[in-house]
Amino acid sequence: MKLPLGPLCIVAGSLLSSSAFAHAAVAGATPPQAGATFEADFTVSHGCDGKDTSKMRVQIPEGVTNVRPVDSVFGTAEVEKDASGNVTAVTWTRPTGNVKAADTHFFHLGLRMKLPAKPFTTVFFPTTQTCSTQAGVETVVEWTGTDGGEHSHDGDAGTGPVENPAPSLSLLPSRLPGWNQYTVGEHVHDLTVFKDALIVWSGSQAYSFNPVTQALIEKEPGVTALTQIHPGTVIWVKY
Repeated sequence: MKLPLGPLCIVAGSLLSSSAFAHAAVAGATPPQAGATFEADFTVSHGCDGKDTSKMRVQIPEGVTNVRPVDSVFGTAEVEKDASGNVTAVTWTRPTGNVKAADTHFFHLGLRMKLPAKPFTTVFFPTTQTCSTQAGVETVVEWTGTDGGEHSHDGDAGTGPVENPAPSLSLLPSRLPGWNQYTVGEHVHDLTVFKDALIVWSGSQAYSFNPVTQALIEKEPGVTALTQIHPGTVIWVKY
């Protein structure tokens, strides 16, 4: 591990982050740690071509367990299960009388669940959004795109735009404030999985989500930019 010099540490300490949300997205108040219970907040920022959102169906991927939905002002949640009793999908439906004449609202839908114990992987939640007019005319949008995700080993994996991207969570290992050492078991193409970290080091390579810190990394003598992480690589991450 090559520790950063003074100015680099100072700028890393001022990390600011922002995120852009698709029409259907998922996040949480805490980082999604692999193997941990996570309270997910699915957000619906827009309707469909001016129509109000009337129904949201979220598919639960294999490996996500102990799923318990939260009823909200949007509507009551209904669960679908497989033969083993595992929740495979959750659907929230608004009462017909609550559907508005226009697309005017932002919605929150909640789930509590246990995430797979697979750090540095991405979990996708394919989602179907149904919008309706007050007369009952429906429009359906499938938020299911996963192309270019970090599971892909193509050279441009994680770099291109995805049409109708599925809500997703990038799973992180457990951490403590300060420096953490990990041996990465997955090929990580998209280093924004570390967007809440101050800095990531691997040998003489480093990465930061903060563009100012990243610019200093690229100017630091003997240090090069970390752009991807191969399986078996030891990294140091400061949170």
